[in-house]
Amino acid sequence: MVFDFLRRQGPVEAPGQKASATGPVVAYQTSGRVAWSPRDTVSLTRTGFAGNPVGFRSVKLIAEAAAALPLVLQDREQRFETHPVLSLVESPNPMQGRAELLEALYAQLLLTGNGYVEAVASETGEPAELHVLRSDRMSVVPGSDGWPVAYEYAVGGRRHRFDASGTAVPVCHIRSFHPQDDHYGFSPMQAAAMALDVHNSASRWSKALLDNAARPSGAIVYRSAEGQGTMSTDQYDRLVSEMESHHQGARNAGRPMLLEGGLDWKPMGFSPSDMEFQKTKEAAAREIALAFGVPPMLLGIQGDATYANYQEAHRAFYRLTVLPLATRVTAALTKWIAGHTGEPLMLKPDLDQVPALATERDAQWNRVAGADFLTQAEKRALLGLPAVSSDE
Repeated sequence: MVFDFLRRQGPVEAPGQKASATGPVVAYQTSGRVAWSPRDTVSLTRTGFAGNPVGFRSVKLIAEAAAALPLVLQDREQRFETHPVLSLVESPNPMQGRAELLEALYAQLLLTGNGYVEAVASETGEPAELHVLRSDRMSVVPGSDGWPVAYEYAVGGRRHRFDASGTAVPVCHIRSFHPQDDHYGFSPMQAAAMALDVHNSASRWSKALLDNAARPSGAIVYRSAEGQGTMSTDQYDRLVSEMESHHQGARNAGRPMLLEGGLDWKPMGFSPSDMEFQKTKEAAAREIALAFGVPPMLLGIQGDATYANYQEAHRAFYRLTVLPLATRVTAALTKWIAGHTGEPLMLKPDLDQVPALATERDAQWNRVAGADFLTQAEKRALLGLPAVSSDE
């Protein structure tokens, strides 16, 4: 049948298959049902990425840098200049290229802690197209052993279930480490949630000051002829209405105020606690950058002197953030594609073509080249290069 792949299939265990003893314990409450994500990723993405410049720039900076890394494909014997896997990665689908696909995948990992890639199989069963799926629409369906037996993709009221019980799984699930969840990854956005709230609140506070002549406006003191300081309800409502319509906002900046009898204006200035508010916002911005692993200097945050110069911060950004992420993701993609093709390959970033690591690369090549006690094969192994056959 054409729609047999939509039917729910139970987990098939091969004879003698080994499994973790804790799997049935993990699957006790979730077997055959959707394991829901513990955080509202939609709201967190809206406030931390679409509504916060520091979170937006951090995600874009990491995703674009990781997606732009040159990749090499090799096995234990050689590097491939041309290969079907390289062609698939370079042109994954008609609408995206390699950079667009990988940028979307890295961004999903940073925003939600989970990345999903779908493989569209050709007539021979090998992947013909790759598509990144939205993490907020995907759910894991665990089996009786605790491992996923299906992935459910929901859009509106329609759902599609991908069978994951076989060897060639149609969906590759890449997730970050989560110490308290067995099925979903932990996002840097979740770790920075409190700092994002502080930064967004500080921005709204600054916006409110701009709307009110960019300073605490002051106080209007009312003294009646009888010495009482209480206004009637109509008087109070009329005063508030005139203040909002004639003396607030950018278009009314500097407009003189006309006060009637009994009203006196007492201007106010910034208190020392108000002056510290901007420092709180800058500290929150540093915490957001810290959660994502981006040096604050690269985000233009003032007052940061952690690194001696911009070049050192740039090198640390690639070495500590971009390369570990790209290496882990490409290794997971290679293992997943190998399940379809049956060919053991390794797809990884080409460190020799990363400009930010040029200084480290030159120093390493000089050390290895000057080691006379090493053979050529040992030198190539130290540099991560495949072995050369004897006839070359």
